[in-house]
Order: sequence, then C-alpha cells, then structure tokens
Amino acid sequence: MNFHGTSRHMHQLMDMFALPEMTLLANAIEHFINNNIPFDPEYVFHDVRGAVQGVHKSGELHAEVMKNIEHYIEKGPEVAQLLNKLVSEGKQLFLITNSEFPFVNKGMAYMLGNDWCDMFDVIITNSRKPQFYNEHSRPFRLYDKHSHTQSWDSKVTQFKKGQVYQEGNLFKLQEMTHWYGYKVLYIGDHVYSDLADPTLKLGWRTGAIIPELESEIKTINSETFKKSVTWQQGLQRLIEKMQVYDHPESQAIIEQWMKERNHLRRVTKEVFNPQFGSLFRTYHNPTYFTRRLSRFADIYMSSVVNVTNYSTSHTFYPRRAALPHEQPIHIG
Repeated sequence: MNFHGTSRHMHQLMDMFALPEMTLLANAIEHFINNNIPFDPEYVFHDVRGAVQGVHKSGELHAEVMKNIEHYIEKGPEVAQLLNKLVSEGKQLFLITNSEFPFVNKGMAYMLGNDWCDMFDVIITNSRKPQFYNEHSRPFRLYDKHSHTQSWDSKVTQFKKGQVYQEGNLFKLQEMTHWYGYKVLYIGDHVYSDLADPTLKLGWRTGAIIPELESEIKTINSETFKKSVTWQQGLQRLIEKMQVYDHPESQAIIEQWMKERNHLRRVTKEVFNPQFGSLFRTYHNPTYFTRRLSRFADIYMSSVVNVTNYSTSHTFYPRRAALPHEQPIHIG
C-alpha cells in the first residue's frame, strides 16, 4: 500500500463518488453469478472503473447534474451563513476543486447566489489534484467567466478576489498568498486527494467531511449499543482477572463468558451495518480508514456547517487516549 492508500492489487473506495462505482460492481457480479456467467473479477473491476471514469471525463455526469440541480443539491441557508460569518470576521476564503468552472458555478450560484465569487479571495478550478500538490512548475491560468476561456500565458503573479484561476500548484499558491502552516484550515471530503499532501508538505490544519458520521453517532448513542459495549468491556475485565484460575469450574465459567463476549462483539459490529460494521471501527480496533483519517485530518465532521456552532477563535484540543501500558485516568 503506497502513500495514497493504493497498490497494484488494492484500490480503495472511500469517498462519495465511490458509492455508484461500488453499486455497479456489486450489480454486475451479482448478474454474472445468478446467470452462471463465467467472469474474471479483475476484468470486471477495470471495466466498471473505466466506465465510471468515462462518465466523469465525458462531461455527461456534470451535464445531467446541471440540468437537474434541484434534484441533486440540498439547498439551505447554513452554508451562506457560515461563509458570511467567516468573511465578516476577516477570514480569507479559498476554493480548490478539480471540477470545471461552469459546473462549480451552477452549484454555488444555486446555493449562495450569483455573486458567490465575491466571498472568496482565491478560486481555483480544474486544479487536477493530487498533481496540484506535487508539481512545482505548472503556472496558474486566469479564467474568463464570460467567454469560458483561459489565458495562454503564465503571468499570474497575484490573486484578485472574485477572479477565477485554473491549474497551478500548491507551492505557487503558498508563495503568492503567504498562507503558511497552522494558520490555514483546509477542509475536504477525501482523505488522500484533499488532505494528505497539504498537512504533510505545508503543515496546514485540515478538516475532513464524513457524511456517514451522523448515522454513526446516532448508533453510538442508542441504548442497545451503549448497554452492549458496557457489558462487553465488563466481561473482558472479568475474563482477564479470572483466566489465572485453572479449576475446571472456573474454566467452564470463563468459556461461557467468552461465548457471550463474542456474541456482543458481533452485536456491536452489526448494529452499524450487517455486512461491514462501523466505518470507524472493526470490532474493538480502529479501521484502516480511521487510522488514515487520524493521520491526515486534525478534525472531522459530517458537514462543513457543523463549525458554525463554534467561534472563529475556538481551539480544538486532541484527546489523550491511554496507551496499552498506561492506566486510564477517570475524572469524577
């Protein structure tokens, strides 16, 4: 597995764009199995992957969304309220997206109004992340919002509020804006494509958008889950203490406790999802996704509007988790 979570034999499906791809994969394989059609899993994966990428590159997906914008985007006042709050308190806003400007403009105008560009100090479309984070020489190009054309020279030496730029690279952005280190909070919805490089290469603070977090929190707060986890942990402590006794009666009791513990492990996993369990834990341990999330994101939330509940001077402090050789500290 390389830095961005991929390898020759492993591909991670870990963002909102992956949901239709996973569905198409599952449907295709189910069709082959139900109809006794021989298939090679690798060919199916590459064909589905190619079809999904083709829809993106052809522009068909964006065109369909733009035609039915009300169907695909939930409109509410919360995003505008958040951005206006940040602007009124002197924060500088920037947008970096791989999408073309017409598509971005359609969605942003629908949510924020036709003057949405005036909220942002820097707008970068067609950025081609993750290359945007790794190339040093590719210049920014000025984009004309009216003629839908971009400049052909490389003379963009400063950004102007409300203007739109294309391509470029992260290092030139930092050089031109002087946005350094922990003073920048960059929020994205993909752990690798959005957050990994900015935090590791520039030391930016990062925030991840995880929509599934809402349902996870509801499950964690359910009485079924809380009771099951509490009793499971109690059983584990009893098993740890009593396993030193080798009397047959003691071992029989421990065996019953182990069966009950295993049952509770299944219950606390399947309550999230009968097939896959929680996005954040696999039984007791953090999932691979959670470990990567903890590495590349300083904070995470279900929606960007969640930060509206905090002042712009609020500081989030990391929680101290007990290591295996440490005793948990309980404050009553």
